[in-house]
Amino acid sequence: MEVRRIRPDEHAAAGAVCVAAYDPLLTGAEDDYRDRLRDVATRAAQAEVWVAVLEETVVGVVTYCPPGSPWREIGRDDEGEFRMLAVDPAAQGAGAGTALARLCEQRAREHGARGMALSSLATMAAAHQVYGRLGYARDPERDWSPVPGVDLLAFSKTF
Repeated sequence: MEVRRIRPDEHAAAGAVCVAAYDPLLTGAEDDYRDRLRDVATRAAQAEVWVAVLEETVVGVVTYCPPGSPWREIGRDDEGEFRMLAVDPAAQGAGAGTALARLCEQRAREHGARGMALSSLATMAAAHQVYGRLGYARDPERDWSPVPGVDLLAFSKTF
């Protein structure tokens, strides 16, 4: 598996992976979020989008939000933050999510961060297990709700 920055010709495939991974977990209150998940081109212009590629197929994607990125939501000044970590349901369990999360940690360290923060839907139990294996802990003081009916759990880690 190769982990690298996304290429423009992969935006649609990465958007499809995001929607496929998130769709079963969305409850309806966040229906417009599917459009944001699909819009990889905007994220790539305003943040860093990285992909996991297996046999020339995008199987995973993540948005790393460097300092100054408008995609940052809960990251403090001394933290990195990543969003929209998604793995194609057919490829889950093969390590793409872990590889992408570790890549984000590496990018955060390169930016001088001393930790990482992220938000997750409460329904994303598989992702929470990955975060736990990587040393993240729940950070309930930073839980938040971007829109009514959508409750996000915060996780953080110190390097």
